[in-house]
Amino acid sequence: MYDNVTMFSEEIRTLLVQVITSWQVIAVTVVLILYISLLNYATNNGHNAGRSFGAKRKKKSSKAKLAAAPEVVSDDSGLGLEEGTQQNE
Repeated sequence: MYDNVTMFSEEIRTLLVQVITSWQVIAVTVVLILYISLLNYATNNGHNAGRSFGAKRKKKSSKAKLAAAPEVVSDDSGLGLEEGTQQNE
C-alpha cells in the first residue's frame, strides 16, 4: 500500500513538472504578463495624457472647495418632529 501512494505522488509530481514547463503554459504566462503590463501602462498614463513631462500639477486650495460648497438648509417643521409633540392617528 505504501508503494502505491509513493508511486502515485511521484507520478503526480512528474506530471506537474511536465505541465508547468511545457511551452504552451510558458507562452500563455508570458502573454498574460505582457497584457497586464500594457493595461497598467495605459491606465496610468491615460490620466497624464494632456500634460507634458515637465509640467507639475497645480494644487487646489481647500478654502476654494469650502467656499464653493452650497449650504444645506433643512426645513422639517411640518414633519411633527418637535419635542413634546405626539401625533395620534
